[in-house]
Amino acid sequence: MVTPVSEVVIDPTDFDQIRELAQQLRVDSVRSSTSAGSGHPTSSMSAADVMAVLLGRHLRYDWDKPDDPANDHLIFSKGHASPLLYAMFKAVGVVSDHELMTGYRRFGHRLQGHPTPILPWVDVATGSLGQGLPDAVGVALAGRLLDRLPYRVWVLCGDSEMAEGSIWEALDKAAYYQLSNLTAVVDVNRLGQRGSTELGWDLDAYARRAEAFGCQALTVDGHDIAAIDKVLTEAAESDRPVVVFARTRKGEGFSEIVDADGWHGKALPPDMAERAIAALGGERNLRVRGPVPSASIRRPAQPAPVAVELPAYPLGAKVAPRKAYGEALAALGARPAVVALDAEVSNSTHAEDFAKVYPDRFFEMFIAEQQLVATAVGLSVRGYIPFASTFAAFFSRAYDFIRMAAISQANIRLAGSHAGVEIGPDGPSQMALEDLAMMRAVHGSTVLYPSDATSAAKLVEIMADVDGVSYLRTTRGAYPVLYGADESFTVGGSKIQRQSDADAVTLIGAGVTLHHCLEAADMLAGEGVPARVIDLYSIKPVDEAALVAAAQATDGRFVVVEDHYPEGGLGSAVLETLAAADVPVRLRHLAVRELPGSGTPTELLDAAGISASHIAAAARALLR
Repeated sequence: MVTPVSEVVIDPTDFDQIRELAQQLRVDSVRSSTSAGSGHPTSSMSAADVMAVLLGRHLRYDWDKPDDPANDHLIFSKGHASPLLYAMFKAVGVVSDHELMTGYRRFGHRLQGHPTPILPWVDVATGSLGQGLPDAVGVALAGRLLDRLPYRVWVLCGDSEMAEGSIWEALDKAAYYQLSNLTAVVDVNRLGQRGSTELGWDLDAYARRAEAFGCQALTVDGHDIAAIDKVLTEAAESDRPVVVFARTRKGEGFSEIVDADGWHGKALPPDMAERAIAALGGERNLRVRGPVPSASIRRPAQPAPVAVELPAYPLGAKVAPRKAYGEALAALGARPAVVALDAEVSNSTHAEDFAKVYPDRFFEMFIAEQQLVATAVGLSVRGYIPFASTFAAFFSRAYDFIRMAAISQANIRLAGSHAGVEIGPDGPSQMALEDLAMMRAVHGSTVLYPSDATSAAKLVEIMADVDGVSYLRTTRGAYPVLYGADESFTVGGSKIQRQSDADAVTLIGAGVTLHHCLEAADMLAGEGVPARVIDLYSIKPVDEAALVAAAQATDGRFVVVEDHYPEGGLGSAVLETLAAADVPVRLRHLAVRELPGSGTPTELLDAAGISASHIAAAARALLR
């Protein structure tokens, strides 16, 4: 029988006791990972001294009130050091030793291999390197420019992830927005997964790079408790974002593995773990509670509900859906929690309409799409309602950030303009032809594709209250308004544009292709063939009831038309839905199947085989 270790509350002003806390963090990192049979103990051991000092002396956090808006934020960008983070949670008493030893990396438990917000003390999911610091920029931005609260954002980075371009996007934007409330601590332990990192222990090189991006760089021996305390104090007093480069040794505290290659991501075998724990001074049960936010800090009040008056468009008027996006977003700005971001194309996405009315809530991310999405995630951590826009094609650059936003359970809204061959002469580099597939594949996402200005405006308003990652695809060109201001739209809905009891075929489109479906229906009507036309503006989730009813009414004859590559878009959504409902169909799927070039929208839509004449021809083929 194992005798439980007595609990001891330490004095965080005593550096000797902080050293003991650091050793406990190392011991618990070894114990938990060995118990699980996997994990990253050596990456945790290197940063234990820095985190012990931060936890005991600098992190202002009320562990009993994780929702206190005045709390500091701690983000582990090197999420693989989760044993260290969970050991810290044990040290403050919010995770038990039993949970640490039986729940880490186990099925059905919350101490996952990399941190996620299933834990109330974790803001964002990390583990895909290069993301924690960019997310932290959004949190810090909210604190300095929106909340105006004195909380600090602390980020633990790994030296390997300093090779990620997203880290430097983050430092660039942190400096641009003068985020003096942001401190990144880089654990420079020299070793990556398969050998030395790019710069090894060259702290001067790291520091020069950070300074070149406009941040203050500080260096420190990452195992000197007093020096760490001094540098963290200096960081908190800086008028710039600070990057602390801490020289550490991987596996610190256990001579058999310290600074030894080949131990990344490997739990110590039980016999080695026993020797490591002994070398580190044995098990401890130290408790620490560091500083908490002052009770005198003004906490923001819950905003009162605000009525939003959306723009109205006359039927038949030609208005670009992207323009309606900007105008609706500006109207939605009446809600103080709504914020907008763009990647230096706001005069094309029309996010500039919001910026003109609410400049203090508009954030320019320039051509940095990864940081665009990450900032939106960070703002959502603070309860804001972020809308981030750029050309739809360029969200592919930030796809890892989008999928991680879903793992973070972040509520973000993305708007992609200039989709498909419809954009015309700019050519294929600017044409989003994969975005629907990309966004549909994100866990829990909502994907919307309005066909006119009214539906675009209404869907923007709906997105403000949609949880998870939502995506709005907006068309570049101006097309006739199809719906009046009193028309209602829902996530998972659709609109039937043409319908009769004698319908022989169903034409399904969204965005620009809906207008071509309507034109094709007119052609067919002239030939005595009635066609049902469905505006499938909600692509995820899809209106199953409308599709099933149409299949039954038109004997399963469907023509699905999309300005997108055939894989993963509108056609896939329709087929997957009908297959799940066990409804047979005879379907013609018109999509962009060849690499497009430049040309007019009319030429390109026709060349892709998705214009009205091709739709009518596909319908005739089904009827034959």
